[in-house]
Amino acid sequence: MYKTRILIVEDEDRMRRLVGDYLKREGYSILEAEDGKTAIDIFEDERVDLIILDIMLPKYDGWTVLREIRKTSSIPIIVLTARSEESDELFGFDLGAD
Repeated sequence: MYKTRILIVEDEDRMRRLVGDYLKREGYSILEAEDGKTAIDIFEDERVDLIILDIMLPKYDGWTVLREIRKTSSIPIIVLTARSEESDELFGFDLGAD
């Protein structure tokens, strides 16, 4: 049976585990990245169906990850971040976030 594969990109271990544990209980297969560079590497090497992406990340920020992935893919990307400014939301949509 096929399991949807979700890449969780979050630098805070606790938040990454929390989201991952919930999604695993719902039957999804989880991949994890703690920084933007690792996220791009995983995306290039693995089959990923959905990305949950934090913006404030080490190495490459979430905006950079979003730009890089959108160069080659229309995979759904959900931004999950503590940033709450409307300008950040609009910027994310402009870059291709879902």
